[in-house]
This record gives sequence, structure tokens and C-alpha cells, in this order.
Amino acid sequence: MPYEAVLSLERRVTHEGFVSVAGNLYSVPDTTRRRALEVHVLADQIRIYEAGELVACHLPLEGRGLTQVDPAHRRPRSPPPEPRDPAEPVVVRRAGDQVARRRPLAIYDAVARQLAGAGVPRTDRGDAA
Repeated sequence: MPYEAVLSLERRVTHEGFVSVAGNLYSVPDTTRRRALEVHVLADQIRIYEAGELVACHLPLEGRGLTQVDPAHRRPRSPPPEPRDPAEPVVVRRAGDQVARRRPLAIYDAVARQLAGAGVPRTDRGDAA
């Protein structure tokens, strides 16, 4: 009875979402969480497992330095931002500038009044120096 010869390997996932087998790169789903995956190399398939579950299956590539990407492994990209209206003003902020949310404007008004009153000496009392 025929049997399938399987070469079992452990491979690390690259930052781009690929595993390397025999000098070629094969994609894994973006949802893959582990950095080290089990790879089974058969004569007609490359099977990639995460925690014992099959996450990717590829046909072996002939040669070296080739890449195979399954489009289902990649999340759809978000659409590009809409072009900005040239009439709309551009607001440039410094890193770290942030206003607390859900705070009444009266608080900022009170802080501004206190700062304005604390830093300026009052000379309207008619005191002579």
C-alpha cells in the first residue's frame, strides 16, 4: 500500500507573513499568532500548521528565491484617504498636544482666569510705591 513521505519542519514566520521552505517563501494568514509553525513537506504539497491546525496549503515551487502568496491570507487594505479640500485649514500640532475629552469648557475658562490673575501684579488700588 503506498504511503506519503512527509518531512516535518519547524519554521519561523517572517515579519511579512511568510515561512521559508527549500529557499522559497510561502504565505501564512495574517491571523497567524505564533511565530514558530510546523511545516509538512510532501511531494505535491506544503502544509503549514499552527498548534496542530492546518492554516495554509501551497503547491511546491520549482527553483529557489520564489514567493507564493495566497490572496486569502492577506487582509484587505483600507481605502486611501480622501483628498483634502485645499480651502480647509491645515492644523499642525506638536507631539503630545492633547486636550482631555468630556471636560466642560468652564474648567478651561477658570484656569485661564486664575493664570491671568496670578501672574500680573495689580496696581489699580492706588497704592504708592
